[in-house]
Amino acid sequence: MLASVHIYPLKGCRAVDLDEAVVEPWGLAGDRRWLLVDSDGQFLTQREHPALARLVVGYGACAGIAVSSEGYPPLRVAAPGGCPELLKVTVWRSTLLAAAAGSEADAWFSAYLGEPVRLVYLDDPTRRAVDPEFGADGDTVSFADGYPLLLTSAGSLDQLGQWLTADGDQPVPMNRFRPNVVVSGFGPWEEDRWRRIRIGSVSFRVAKPCGRCIVTTTDQTTGERGRQPLRMLARHRRFGKSLVFGQNIIPDSPGLIRVGDPVDVIEYAS
Repeated sequence: MLASVHIYPLKGCRAVDLDEAVVEPWGLAGDRRWLLVDSDGQFLTQREHPALARLVVGYGACAGIAVSSEGYPPLRVAAPGGCPELLKVTVWRSTLLAAAAGSEADAWFSAYLGEPVRLVYLDDPTRRAVDPEFGADGDTVSFADGYPLLLTSAGSLDQLGQWLTADGDQPVPMNRFRPNVVVSGFGPWEEDRWRRIRIGSVSFRVAKPCGRCIVTTTDQTTGERGRQPLRMLARHRRFGKSLVFGQNIIPDSPGLIRVGDPVDVIEYAS
């Protein structure tokens, strides 16, 4: 069953929890269309700035966002229209153009992070291709790390929590892994064997496991960092150089998914 649905309108900031979401070719509607970049156009996330976890982001009409954090005046930003300034930005190995949000937003985020940054909007989500090693021709992705959606399983989180408890640590919540869709009703790590699934009426290809980073150690409310769950993943879930939790998935076609939808495995790995 589809247990929960989440988008992250501004990459690196807090999730917006939804009851349903439109699946677009490049990800869930409203997911990671906004991005902060440094003065060189390099993307910024909680990896460098854990304080982004303290930013509450609302997703509004016409793709605009509202941002707030204690001690700062609220900020509303409309999606750039007309012929906006286009900036060259880089997300991992992808370099593409994105629309500048404007000086007011740049000043707000620069003050918050204590360094010069700019806010940009992905006005054309077809500009960025999925890694061709794991995607097909025409697969596109928003400002997500690499793939349109990230899926995690409640059964796997339960197992990880048991390992942590047995080692004297506290279990971690699912929001540490920043998924788009969380499924329930499956055993631990069953998702490792999936190749194609269906959520409601929408089918997805399971592209590759998700390698995890320091963001998983970051409290998604306070921005404070600890040592888990990376140490436990290193003990039990190391695959090559990656510490794996969750699967990256690519939609076969647009559609609508809702919390409570059935989740069916169409194809397993051979």
